[in-house]
Amino acid sequence: MTRIVELELVRLRPSLAGRGAGGTAPVLVRVSDGEVSGWGEIPRATPRQWDALAQVFAPVLLDHSWRRPTEVVEAFADLPWDPALVGALDTACWDLWSRQRSTPLAHALAGSRTALTAGVTLARQVTLESVVTEVNRQVGSGFRRIRLEVQPGWDIDVVRAVQTSFPFLVLQVDAGGRYTESSEHLDALRSLDTLGLVTIEDPFAPDDLAAHARLASELRTPVALHRSLSSLDDLGEAIRAEAGRAINVDPTRLGGLTAARRAVDMAVDAGWQAWCGSSARTGVGRAATVALASLAGATLPVEMPGAGSRGRDLVVPPVRAHDGVVPVPLTVSGLGHEPDPATLPSFTARTLLLGSPRASDPDAA
Repeated sequence: MTRIVELELVRLRPSLAGRGAGGTAPVLVRVSDGEVSGWGEIPRATPRQWDALAQVFAPVLLDHSWRRPTEVVEAFADLPWDPALVGALDTACWDLWSRQRSTPLAHALAGSRTALTAGVTLARQVTLESVVTEVNRQVGSGFRRIRLEVQPGWDIDVVRAVQTSFPFLVLQVDAGGRYTESSEHLDALRSLDTLGLVTIEDPFAPDDLAAHARLASELRTPVALHRSLSSLDDLGEAIRAEAGRAINVDPTRLGGLTAARRAVDMAVDAGWQAWCGSSARTGVGRAATVALASLAGATLPVEMPGAGSRGRDLVVPPVRAHDGVVPVPLTVSGLGHEPDPATLPSFTARTLLLGSPRASDPDAA
């Protein structure tokens, strides 16, 4: 049996939360059995989530014993569901468990791939020319799949401009729930369907599975779901509703690696395609995503930071694509990446140590 005897929370600077952070900050979670540690990440935690993590979720985990990391989520069965908090603790326990056994996390998850094709997401640009320029930079760095953010009025021309300059590039679009079933919006989505895209992601509001199902039945391009899914129950409902044919699997959104691994299996069983996206703000979360993406069922390119990304990795070695390929760490145990002791302190805003006789919160004041 494994029991966590020490649990450390590290709140990072809010600036690391990125665009649209809205007062949130990334949080790293370290769990220890007294000898070995494992790490997880919350990409954007609100002050209320920090309090819930410190006062409720972390103490509950400290009181919970488990044999396999799949049993960790049982500790939180009676708590209000918060996939980001559960996900960070679940992932940290997976990392710990694989390190205890001197096993790479990818193998602990039953992953079989040694290297992954990488994809990158491009935020909306100011002009079509700037889109093409940015795509050119990413293609020049080796990326083979580009995911474009689109919205009504900024969709068909954008895709066509990129395809004209890069006719052999693999393209996906992320609509972010910005479309409705108005005639104008449906015509635009139908036009996107003719452009040979890999997927059209989240065209409608997250809670409108019926609209997704109607569109999915009409289009040849697979409709992909992401924001609609915050649990495996949500995915099961989406599959039964035939609301898509692809899934963007983000461990943070689903509640950790246990749920994310099951989500990939569910997608495969339903005949859906899957890829591993990541809202991670540091290399801790990205490394977990890489391990997950080594699963045989995650057939589409894994999401990685693009060329010129200003995000901080905070781990060694950095989690990055090289010539469009991400190596899966298989020669070291766990995540295969360690928080950089020379860098992490300068980006830390607050720490809290629980479970140890040395437990303290020197920054509480």
